[in-house]
Amino acid sequence: MANKRQFEIPFVGLKPGNHQFEYDLDDKFFVEKGAIDFANAKAHVKLNLEKHSGFMLLKFEVGGQAEVTCDRCGNPLKLDLWDEFNMLVKLVENPEEMNETEEDPDVVYISRHESHIDVSDWIYDFVMLSVPMQRMCSESEMGGPQCNLEVLQKLKEMEARAQEQNAQALWKGLDKFKEN
Repeated sequence: MANKRQFEIPFVGLKPGNHQFEYDLDDKFFVEKGAIDFANAKAHVKLNLEKHSGFMLLKFEVGGQAEVTCDRCGNPLKLDLWDEFNMLVKLVENPEEMNETEEDPDVVYISRHESHIDVSDWIYDFVMLSVPMQRMCSESEMGGPQCNLEVLQKLKEMEARAQEQNAQALWKGLDKFKEN
């Protein structure tokens, strides 16, 4: 429970202006949230909360590293995490109704009577979004010591077979025009 409180910001007691919060996250945080895409995560999130009278601007800066499985060869691969995300939190009387009609995912409505805001779900989402969709080493690193060379060799063989079959299929359709 104490870990959850770490992500709750008591914004009512904050003066208008900029406020900085920093979070260091490891595998424990991501396992609790249900992430299984990576391991050995060391993420650092810097949150700048700019408080105004009726709204708050939140800027999340994600950094760090995580170990993922390479999409190409299946070996572990260290990736850098880096991205920036902005959220606008508006204080209103009817937040449920406003959240249902809001089309912008970066705008959230909360009740004027709230005193705390929990940023843990946003932090989790933003770290997950900072992990690239395609998880492979660069072309210059491919075949290096971190790669599974046996898998890469099999992929080359399969690619050569596929190109050969495609070339045969291309000319096969043209043979019927030759007879006319």
